[in-house]
Amino acid sequence: MRPRTLLRLVVLTAICSAAGCAAVGRVRKPAVAGTFYPADPKELAKMVDGFLAQAKVPAIKDLVAVVSPHAGYPYSGPVAAYSYALLKGRKIERVVVISPSHIDSFGFSAVFDGTAYATPLGTVPVDRAFAAKLGAAGALTKLSSRGHTVSGGRPEHALEVQLPFLQRALGQFQLVPVVMGDQSYEASRALGLALAALIQGTGTIIVASSDLSHFHPYAAAVSLDRKTLRAIEEWDYLSLSRNLERRVWEACGGGPIVAAMIASERLGARQATLLKYANSGDTAGDKSQVVGYGAMAFSKSGASGGVQFSLTEREQSELLSLARRSVESVVNNRKLYDNKLAGSESLTHERGAFVTLKKKGALRGCIGYSSALKPLALTVRDVAASAAVDDTRFAPVTPPELAELEYEISVLSPLRRILDVNEIQVGRDGLVMKKGDQEGLLLPQVAPEQHWDRMKFLEQTCLKAGLAPDAWQDADTEIFAFTALVFGDRANPGR
Repeated sequence: MRPRTLLRLVVLTAICSAAGCAAVGRVRKPAVAGTFYPADPKELAKMVDGFLAQAKVPAIKDLVAVVSPHAGYPYSGPVAAYSYALLKGRKIERVVVISPSHIDSFGFSAVFDGTAYATPLGTVPVDRAFAAKLGAAGALTKLSSRGHTVSGGRPEHALEVQLPFLQRALGQFQLVPVVMGDQSYEASRALGLALAALIQGTGTIIVASSDLSHFHPYAAAVSLDRKTLRAIEEWDYLSLSRNLERRVWEACGGGPIVAAMIASERLGARQATLLKYANSGDTAGDKSQVVGYGAMAFSKSGASGGVQFSLTEREQSELLSLARRSVESVVNNRKLYDNKLAGSESLTHERGAFVTLKKKGALRGCIGYSSALKPLALTVRDVAASAAVDDTRFAPVTPPELAELEYEISVLSPLRRILDVNEIQVGRDGLVMKKGDQEGLLLPQVAPEQHWDRMKFLEQTCLKAGLAPDAWQDADTEIFAFTALVFGDRANPGR
């Protein structure tokens, strides 16, 4: 060996050792063995095998992706095992693990540019050809070591902790390690689409690495986590991404989950199955501040969409009364109606909704939330007030008009991306047209009222989004459909 080559190898080895995450031969050495999971191979194998043996999972065909938590094994291992027990016995040649970045901030998804990831159980080779293609798929994915190596003196754990489970469940496989430095909807969509284009027809599974809520009391954590899990089960990844970005829901790997859902959808999977939910209060005992964990499976089996949403006549009446009081408060007193969240559980679920105001049958205002951003009661309160005073198409409602107003509430189902425009049924479906930051919505009742056919409905929704009428045909345009529970009353009934 030449002296210069030897010196370069010695220096490289020293740098890697100092980092605690060696890259000799471009192998990412284990960085959290001995902390997040046992460093001894026998102890580690015994622990993982024990978790897997305890996980009883349903028979799910046509599996495309799983979600698995990434905390220390005593905390999240019993839940993670459900995702990996589902993989045992399947012919899987490649695993794409998508992780959030806890230690470094960068504006893309980093596909590891090395040759392997190592754990105490051995070395897992990287599928370098697949990784190179994924890294070159667009501006938001890059072949890079960012997020995979030490940053600020800390190593990333969220990807590494998935590997011992994969090694015990699958044995031999090739790995595509991805760390998301940007978890925005656009970054998640870009990664999901790139994966779907590359995975077609291959024996590949996707793993999204994510915990749920962090450090809330037990009951609060369960309530918050159920909202996140419900959105996933309903396959409403747009609302999921928006609520995570607004920090009203919590999942540190929300970007990986959304990317996995988008990739799965393009691969024919729209069924989300919750395999196991628990939190650290269940697994470790302390319930004062817990972290939530969910194991989920995305598959082509069955129909997705969650539980059918409905409201009783009494609940509808409560919402109409709330809308009226909200409008009266903002018009008469110029302040938001101070209602307390009460009543049935249905009114506390996050739902998108619109309130339409009419006067003598003519539109007087209409504003709403397309996504499930707030509990339904608060949504109706807020959008009713906005419909009265913030709809820029009309002057604000005046006090003398209040007695003449008619109210209509449209409670939206979860948003589902349209795979084929022929699926759209005029009169049943409302549409959301989204291209980048431009977005427009038309309610289901609009098309029949205007006597539009499907094509006209698509064109008009494009125009509502500020797009060209034929923009619905663009590859970058997303079309989401929803149904709506529509109910209303005439001016001040019963008063």
